[in-house]
Amino acid sequence: MPSPVAPQLVALVERLIGAPLPVRIRAWDGSESGASDGPVVTIRHRRALRRLLWNPGELGLARAFVAGELEIDGDIADGLSRFWKLAKAQNLGALTLTAADKVDAVRTAVRLGLVGPRPKPPASEAKLAGGLHTRRRDRAAIAHHYDLSNDFYEFLLDPQMAYSCGYWTRGASQSYGLVDAQRDKLDLICRKLGLKPGMRLLDVGCGWASLLIHAATHYGVTAVGVTLSAQQRAFGMARVAALGLTDKVEIRLQDYREVPDQPFDAISSIEMGEHVGQDNYPVYAAQLHKLLLPHGRLLLQQMSRGAAGANTAPGGGAFMESYVAPDMYMRPLGETLNFLEAAGLEVVDVHSLREHYVWTVRPWLDTLQDNKAEAVALIGEEQFRVWLLYLAGAALAFEENRMGVHQVLMVRPDAEGRTELPRGRTSTLGTDPELDHRRATNGARVNGSTRALLGERPR
Repeated sequence: MPSPVAPQLVALVERLIGAPLPVRIRAWDGSESGASDGPVVTIRHRRALRRLLWNPGELGLARAFVAGELEIDGDIADGLSRFWKLAKAQNLGALTLTAADKVDAVRTAVRLGLVGPRPKPPASEAKLAGGLHTRRRDRAAIAHHYDLSNDFYEFLLDPQMAYSCGYWTRGASQSYGLVDAQRDKLDLICRKLGLKPGMRLLDVGCGWASLLIHAATHYGVTAVGVTLSAQQRAFGMARVAALGLTDKVEIRLQDYREVPDQPFDAISSIEMGEHVGQDNYPVYAAQLHKLLLPHGRLLLQQMSRGAAGANTAPGGGAFMESYVAPDMYMRPLGETLNFLEAAGLEVVDVHSLREHYVWTVRPWLDTLQDNKAEAVALIGEEQFRVWLLYLAGAALAFEENRMGVHQVLMVRPDAEGRTELPRGRTSTLGTDPELDHRRATNGARVNGSTRALLGERPR
């Protein structure tokens, strides 16, 4: 009778890493071993371990999970957190195996039938071609994530379709939740930009038009949005038409490098700079400077990675780069500020929203987990697993300070170096609490009207 699989695997792994596994392992033969508490990792097929032989580390594990060969029973965020803490405590990134360790691992692999040809990657893995951050490849990278399904994003996000970090002015409650935090974020951006009726706003990477609509409706601006996602543009234009804003809002399928307009009064770019790349970021910063009038304000909301080595993967790691946001590049905040200042922009304010992203991602994750059947019907089992791992991992990365997100407010000085900013900090940053309340109340009424016009189902 063959020996149970799980005890052999756990004994080998614990010997190699020099520490107990923080989860329990259940193997394809039904055997179990490992920690008695916490999540249970079920290895449904030996192919999951074969993937690890060919791609040790995060990519092999991600492929096994996405393919359904590896399951986490219980709280997936808890399981990921335990593995992250183990990797940090044992410095697994620098782990090296002795010759004896390698022989032992090979013997176990042969005995368990793990040796074989490289398994094909799951179908949902990104397949991009061409030079890095060429316009064609950038379009393909954006389409991989944002053209997944408008119906799915409508299912996942708030009615405003804001797919970025919210601004939580109060704790979550029955009277204040994700819808309110996203509305308050949109309003904060508009106030920091100092928007007024008659201004022209450019939103680079405009998503499903949430900011464009908010700015045109509440601040009377004429707004232009650019995106590389055909599905985003189609959805955004339908919203604009339903609200009767076609004379105020224009949405283009256009690369930021191709915007030919005269300079704008204000520019926003919300969590789009991560997709620009390291080599192209000076081009991005210079283009934003060129498209902004002297004394005009620029608001970037952008994710970053820590400067102290807590996150050394610019793209977020093998899973993120292969399944979620191919070619994404995050750098420490200071490096981004250097690029922006080198382009001639003056940094006025830097506002960290890192913990706000934890509070934003968790409702998305809850929606996904609590409505699995609906999500699978929209995007399929494999993509459901991608998003489950993505959102659980993102919540932890922000919670554990491995990733950050900031709003950076800038101004373009004139030729004499003047900015014409208000002298008071409160008026410059638009942080008046009473105005917050008035805008929020007005925004709630408009959001209800918007939902009725678009025929959106209640949430």
